[in-house]
Amino acid sequence: MSAVLDHHGHDVHDHHDHHAPAGWRRWVFATNHKDIGTLYLLFSFTMLMIGGILALCIRAELFQPGLQFFNPELFNQFTTMHGLIMVFGAIMPAFVGFANWMIPLQIGAGDMAFARMNNFSFWLLIPAALLLVGSFFMPGGAPAAGWTLYAPLTLQMGPSMDAGIFAMHIMGASSIMGSINIVVTILNMRAPGMTLMKMPMFCWTWLITAYLLIAVMPVLAGAITMTLTDRHFGTSFFNPAGGGDPVMYQHIFWFFGHPEVYIMILPAFGIVSQIVPAFARKKLFGYASMVYATASIAILSFIVWAHHMFATGMPVTGQLFFMYATMLIAVPTGVKIFNWLATMWRGSMTFESPMLWAVGFIFVFTMGGFTGLILAMAPIDIQVQDTYYVVAHFHYVLVAGSLFGMFAGYYYWGPKWTGVMYPEWKGKFHFWGSLITFNITFFPMHFLGLAGMPRRYADYALQFADFNAIASVGAFGFGLMQVWFFLFVVLPMMRGKGEKAPQQPWEGAEGLEWEVPSPAPFHTFEVPPKLNASATKIIA
Repeated sequence: MSAVLDHHGHDVHDHHDHHAPAGWRRWVFATNHKDIGTLYLLFSFTMLMIGGILALCIRAELFQPGLQFFNPELFNQFTTMHGLIMVFGAIMPAFVGFANWMIPLQIGAGDMAFARMNNFSFWLLIPAALLLVGSFFMPGGAPAAGWTLYAPLTLQMGPSMDAGIFAMHIMGASSIMGSINIVVTILNMRAPGMTLMKMPMFCWTWLITAYLLIAVMPVLAGAITMTLTDRHFGTSFFNPAGGGDPVMYQHIFWFFGHPEVYIMILPAFGIVSQIVPAFARKKLFGYASMVYATASIAILSFIVWAHHMFATGMPVTGQLFFMYATMLIAVPTGVKIFNWLATMWRGSMTFESPMLWAVGFIFVFTMGGFTGLILAMAPIDIQVQDTYYVVAHFHYVLVAGSLFGMFAGYYYWGPKWTGVMYPEWKGKFHFWGSLITFNITFFPMHFLGLAGMPRRYADYALQFADFNAIASVGAFGFGLMQVWFFLFVVLPMMRGKGEKAPQQPWEGAEGLEWEVPSPAPFHTFEVPPKLNASATKIIA
């Protein structure tokens, strides 16, 4: 490989790996963006496994009618904790891990803007996770009010509810600090020549996501603090006996909750927007429209929250407003899907694992989007409110959306992180196994919901038995695929076992991250690199 010089004449690749500290101190006191990114990803995978075990407990109970293994109280604790752990412990930290790893590499920055705050924002997650998971061992068991923590149930829970509230406060603080770090890094630390409109799409989607997080995490903090004061300090925000209103909690929660949905999907859009052009060997179709569509989704996400509340007795005028606003948000989302398909159109496509996951993402996310469009219609939503149709819809968006996006990102950038190529057949086996078992699990739930099966019930009528049995079998298969992924794809790569990854493993990939060796050196871009006109290559 020829030496690539920066504008001071230093070799950009001659970075001092011996600066990396050794032993436990490297991880506990980590300030390097790559190490912190790795910590986030390992933490989120651990939480994914814990949340997944709870999901399998739920599906084991629902395999047949009647109560098999758990009483209804414990079943409700499982459903609540599964949701909280997956949203706040698995999906959000995983995308922050991707941001930590990739944003400095993609914009030519030496590190994140606030390295020590970056360390602190990660380590906050550990006590939060211990509080959350540890609530199972408190008197009365874990919170059992549903992941949305609706009053008045939350006002009647045992001490574990307080532990859950504190855990979410700490995770919220971590998210806000991580977001501030991302915003400042992207706005202030781009290499000379990299304008905002030349940034990779992943950086754009994360910049917008970070603003969303900073805007809505304090709203969630307000809602759960009001719950806490209602529980212990004699206030009656949500207690009707004192003049409070439980529906007010729903308004506040969903004002956070709907932007939160986009917080969990926009980074996946960014990952897919990196991968599709690489494997179609074409430029991303409509880059500027992609940026504006992402920003539009973020702005519109603030005016659709009450579509979660059509069944609360909302006046027709309100129903109409939220119905049309929700349908409107499908337009920028459709723009993104159109752009991905147009990028693929007449491209020289190959289907290595990252591309398979990206195409699988587009297919299944689009299905989830369509079921969401159906739920946007108030008359239909009132029929299927709180049924398995809603469960099917949001798992299509979140599992097949966020999770498939993450897998795509791992297969795409993993060789750059570890310096090792995964065996292609293992990636394909993981993809097809996950896609098939995912659909076996969640597709039948649409029919269960349309037939009237309510969610969060430990038991059900006989007519729902067949589809529930199919869904449970699929769920165990899906869980096993993720264990297989960790044991046979991730662990060998982390241990450095396998074929050595080239600096540029994907023929069509562009971007600064492919300008550094694999694995990426501990310190990259100590001096800002000098970029070519398109800001995708370093020039001597």
